[in-house]
Amino acid sequence: MTTSLARPEIHPALDLPYLHDLLHPRRPLWTPQELRGLTTTVTSELTTPLLSILEFGTEERWWARLALTEGVELWLLSWSQGQGTLPHDHGGAAGSFTVLQGELREDYRYPGGPIRSANRATGATVAFGRGRAHQVRNLNVPGAASVHAYSPPLLPTTEYATLAEYVAVPEPRTPLEESR
Repeated sequence: MTTSLARPEIHPALDLPYLHDLLHPRRPLWTPQELRGLTTTVTSELTTPLLSILEFGTEERWWARLALTEGVELWLLSWSQGQGTLPHDHGGAAGSFTVLQGELREDYRYPGGPIRSANRATGATVAFGRGRAHQVRNLNVPGAASVHAYSPPLLPTTEYATLAEYVAVPEPRTPLEESR
């Protein structure tokens, strides 16, 4: 990123010393395991403030950025019944998500591998490296929510018509802040 974040940007509802301590603002990149620890901890330890800001949209998914440092971005997403993403990669970023409430269906693929599917229930966490594409959907519960983290932050994603189109790990892309 071309801009330096001296202090992490944190959503006002979660601007707590606990989250500041978790974010390690000087860590340039996070591993999938570190991202897993972050989404798991935020979901389990900050449930009340997360639920206080959670909204559900009927026309499109709702989301809020919870935090941004030079090394990681953290998001809260809601999923009304029937909502989901198109198949997509994360532009070369590692990632993790933890289901805060409800259940999500994830279809995913590594280049050259089969398309796999898994149902992710409340508390389930998935972490992945840069070579993975997926599609996430709420197929059957009234409202689901999840916490997501990506490192490096602000990388643009690529969407695919189907996961079968994902055949190669993307080259690292320019962060969104630099492409403006």
